Amino acid sequence: MIANGWRTADSDMHVMEPPDLWQRYIDPAFLDAAPVGLDEIRRDMRVLVKDHVLSISSRERVRTPWSTGIGWRPHQDDAYSPAEKRGWDAQSQLEAMDAEGLDAAVLFPSRGLFVLGLDSVEEAGANGYEPELAAAVARAYNDWLHDFCAEDPSRMYGAAMLAPHDVSGSVDELARCVEDLGFKAAYLTPGLPDRRPWHDPVYDPIWAECVRLGVPICFHGGGKTYAQPDFAFGDILGPTTLWHPFNQPLGIMFVATCLAGGGVLERFPELKVGLLEGNCSWFPYMAYRWDEHWEWLGRYETPDVRRKPSEYLLEQCFLSVEADETPARMYIEEFGDDNLVCSTDYPHADSKFPHAMESFLELPLPESSKQKILWENYAKLYDFPKEGPGA
Repeated sequence: MIANGWRTADSDMHVMEPPDLWQRYIDPAFLDAAPVGLDEIRRDMRVLVKDHVLSISSRERVRTPWSTGIGWRPHQDDAYSPAEKRGWDAQSQLEAMDAEGLDAAVLFPSRGLFVLGLDSVEEAGANGYEPELAAAVARAYNDWLHDFCAEDPSRMYGAAMLAPHDVSGSVDELARCVEDLGFKAAYLTPGLPDRRPWHDPVYDPIWAECVRLGVPICFHGGGKTYAQPDFAFGDILGPTTLWHPFNQPLGIMFVATCLAGGGVLERFPELKVGLLEGNCSWFPYMAYRWDEHWEWLGRYETPDVRRKPSEYLLEQCFLSVEADETPARMYIEEFGDDNLVCSTDYPHADSKFPHAMESFLELPLPESSKQKILWENYAKLYDFPKEGPGA
């Protein structure tokens, strides 16, 4: 609870997974192919899969912040030092939540943002993921996260990693995570395998299972992997300074286009979606573009999409406000504050930790909006009682 007495939650706080997570948790049948987390640099989020280093910032990788450590601000050495000394364990996560005044958080990965970033074997051959291996990688992460959250299950909640390479396996894994492990959401990256867009009916069983279980499907990008698109031409632009500003928003725009314009939200009107760590300030412009094209060509090209794409998104999707996203005021002026959530982005290099919530409270937004974003909307997205978990 922050200083003003409001209940406060992080919609997608991150963990820093141990490099040997998959060696310890994967099904022994897949141990020889288990991903290996790298720890050659400070706060290393890279992972080695099938001889490929995933989490590739650019073709000039040796000069990027993620490989040299220069992306971390000097004050973060002190801010993250206690967690690093503890090996980023669950107790350090709770201490970080206390530092930000967080009552609760749904947890998302760091290395796991990239670990499934290969196409399937159908597309990539030996360089791709076999469906059963991808499913085993996701299951191992979810088992580890369950053990992590067990340190305080009244404050920390899991978002289940799904492997879209194996749709039927993802359906089973989601049910296990929600019904047996108590997770509150499903998680996918915008960077789709095999260039198959998210409105392809092949993914419909995943959306249907989310509806059945009453949990949202959350999309959260991280950057370029070995094979999947990063939406920002990172392999061409080079420095992170050039491609990273619009990588996450473009990935989220792509997902929103698929779900609304591609008919997923029409087919699944009860589906809730989290569009996370991609900002919200781009939405007014894109809403105009989506709706203008739907009015122009929709009846010919997407006749099953019966309403303006922006209407589906505003009713079924939640967007993330960055802690210092001043232009978010334009979103609220145009569309209101019923579907916005917020995150500290702990423990990444672009986080404002331990002052993320302090930064958010300084935004030029109505006080009533801030209170809704910090708790009420979070509770709606993840199906908590408005009064809080356990209420």
